[in-house]
Amino acid sequence: MDKAKIITKKQLPDKAERHKLFGSVEPGPRTKPSEKSKMADLQNTRKDFLFDLDAVGITNVKHPITVTSNMEPKTQTTIATFEFTSSIDKSSKGTNMSRFTEQLQEFHQKGFVINLKTLKSFTKDLAERLNQKDAEIRVSFPWFYERSGPQSGLSGMNHADVSIEVNYDKIAGFTVNASLSSLITTLCPCSKEISEYSAHNQRGEVTMTVSLAEDFDDDTADWKELVLEAAESNASARLHPVLKRPDEKMVTEQAYENPRFVEDLARLVAADLYEIPFVTKFQVQCRNEESIHMHDAVASITYDKVTDENLEG
Repeated sequence: MDKAKIITKKQLPDKAERHKLFGSVEPGPRTKPSEKSKMADLQNTRKDFLFDLDAVGITNVKHPITVTSNMEPKTQTTIATFEFTSSIDKSSKGTNMSRFTEQLQEFHQKGFVINLKTLKSFTKDLAERLNQKDAEIRVSFPWFYERSGPQSGLSGMNHADVSIEVNYDKIAGFTVNASLSSLITTLCPCSKEISEYSAHNQRGEVTMTVSLAEDFDDDTADWKELVLEAAESNASARLHPVLKRPDEKMVTEQAYENPRFVEDLARLVAADLYEIPFVTKFQVQCRNEESIHMHDAVASITYDKVTDENLEG
C-alpha cells in the first residue's frame, strides 16, 4: 500500500480554544477611561523630583533617510540609527516620548534629507514640541561612495560610517559635531627600512570627529567628502572595491612609496583637518590592525583651532 495515502489528519480545537489552552482569558471589566482627555498624565506631574536630568529621550531608533553628496551616488537612501533627547528640570517627572517619533514621522513624510539645515530645523522644532529649552539629535548611518580602480577605471561602492550630532539651546544656539570613520591601507616604514625586500602592511581605520562652525552650511561644501579625503589622501594607499591586476600593481607600489607609521597618519590627517576653514575643533583616532603582531597600533590627536592648542582626548 502506498504510504503517502494513509496520512491521518489530527483534529485540532478551533483557534479560540487553542488560545485558552495556552493561557488566554476573557477580557475583564473596564473601569478606567479610554478618552485621552480623561486619562491620568503621570509624565506631566509637577513636583520637586530632586534632580535635573541632562538628557531624556529615545535611542536606537532605526529609520530610512536620504543622504546627498558631491560624490557619486549624489543621492542615496540608507538606514540611519537615531537618538533624540532633551534635558528636563527637577520640577518635571518625565518627558513625552511619543513626541519624538511623531516629529520623526512628520519629517519623513516631507522627505527626510540628512543635511545640517534640516537637522537644525528638526532639533529646534523638537525642543518647542517638548516645551523644553533644548534638544539634541544624533544620527548615524553608512555613507556609500563610488570608487574606481586607478588603472582600469572599473567602479564599485566603498562606504564610511558617518554620525552627526546637533544640539539646540534656546540661549546658546546650535552646536554641530560630525564624525566619519574610514578604512585605509598603511605600510610599515620600519619594515621597509630593515628588510632586503618587501614590507608588511595592514588595514587601518581612521576616525575623525570635527566641530563645525556655527555658520557652516553644507550647501556650500560637502564636509563628508573633505573629511574622507583627509584620511584617504594621507594613507599609504586607498581601499578599492574592484581591482584588476594593473590596479593592484599601482596600489601596491603606491603603498610602498608612501610608508606610514600610525603616528605619521594621525599627524598628517590632523594637518588636513586644520586647514579646513569650517572645522573649529577636531579629534583624529587611528588604529592599525597589525599583520605581523597580535596587537593593534593606535594614535590620536585632539586639537582646538580656536585656542590653537592640543587637548587631551
